[in-house]
Amino acid sequence: MRRLTLALFISLACMATSAVAAQVPAGNRHVEQPAIPGASAKRTKAGKTTFDLKYDKVIELLATDRQLMSKIKKTAADYGIDPIHIVGAIVGEHTYNVDAYDRLQSYYVKAASYAGNSFNFSYKDESIKQFVARPEFAECGNLSDSYLLWTCRETVWEKSFRGKTVAGKSYPNNRFSAVFFQPFYAGQTFGLGQINPLTALMMSDMVAAKSRYPRLDENDAAGVYKAIMEPDISLAYMAAVLRKSIDDYRSIAGMDISQNPGLTATLFNVGSSLQRARTLAHKNAGSAEPVWPEENYYGWLVNDRLDELKALL
Repeated sequence: MRRLTLALFISLACMATSAVAAQVPAGNRHVEQPAIPGASAKRTKAGKTTFDLKYDKVIELLATDRQLMSKIKKTAADYGIDPIHIVGAIVGEHTYNVDAYDRLQSYYVKAASYAGNSFNFSYKDESIKQFVARPEFAECGNLSDSYLLWTCRETVWEKSFRGKTVAGKSYPNNRFSAVFFQPFYAGQTFGLGQINPLTALMMSDMVAAKSRYPRLDENDAAGVYKAIMEPDISLAYMAAVLRKSIDDYRSIAGMDISQNPGLTATLFNVGSSLQRARTLAHKNAGSAEPVWPEENYYGWLVNDRLDELKALL
């Protein structure tokens, strides 16, 4: 039997839906918080602060900035999700990755500082446009949906380029997003939602359809950065990521995670919800008892503090 191409496999996986999705139990599967990565601890120490102080600061921002909370609720409604999912993702990002600003206006000011900057998405002298035109990406060519297209391209990167030498050119053993989509330095994310550019490109079609923001173009790096830096637009991309994670787990793994903000926060943090849903579905295919998805350190905090977070709404 002819082997399915990667693109077709992804398409079929996304089209498959379970008749009934199993409701994932509320709360955490881990009794104690999973280990926090050393990089997060290092960043926090470098900022001469603590996780507790950063958590308190973002809670204060959410509690006092009613304009922000109103935008969160409106955006959540547009994407058909509970606003607690957006709140959880913001709290996780600003507790473990960056410090919160004191008010929403500060995020607008920061975004404006990048306006007009000239930069592009590339690796050494190879632009992203040139890179994805390579024959290895041909299997992605018939995909028009931005999520499927960029997920396919990311998978090709992992399979054919990461840590390898191709046509005489060596590529780093690092994530696609870090190599091609972070022109300032690897690992850098921006804005209220700390969205990385590759994630934004994946969600471009959903955000265009639901929020009417312009579709993103990988050849316009400044336009992509505007989307992830501008708070209003960034919230739409956050909601799209969360919505897609819920949809992937329902349609592919047969799991309803919509009532477990710790799990949606975990997926917001680690990404690749489609691949992770496929992995979970595979585990459950050979298991007599359900194998439930598990939260990481980031999602664990959200579930552990859920009552406090819900009170903000």
